[in-house]
Amino acid sequence: MSFAVIKTGGKQYKVKTGEIIKIERLVDSKPETKVEFKEILAYGDDKSIELGEPILSGAKVEADLLENGKNRTVLIFKKRRRKNSRRKNGHRQQFSLIRINKIYSKDGKVISEAEKMKKKIKKEEPQQATKIK
Repeated sequence: MSFAVIKTGGKQYKVKTGEIIKIERLVDSKPETKVEFKEILAYGDDKSIELGEPILSGAKVEADLLENGKNRTVLIFKKRRRKNSRRKNGHRQQFSLIRINKIYSKDGKVISEAEKMKKKIKKEEPQQATKIK
């Protein structure tokens, strides 16, 4: 199974094709669009690995942006005892949900590719009317 180590939002992520990960929000991006990550630190598979110093030029990872959203609220509560002083604050970190599609080597060859997403179509059977005697 091939993998790549990408850098985005000040963090590093080890990703595989077909994987869905939550990353820092990508600015000016809309859902259902393709995103390319050019800062690849390493890629490889079970047998070999290619490391960058610090990045591999020419290598890239292609992904689909599924959703932009906010995490749960984190409450920050500060209290100074015996001084009738307290402060309550909340924070919701923004995130982007992405699905990794392809990993390219520095030559431009596709190392691994995810399977196409198949949308499930429900076939509704018509309900039969019953006769009451």
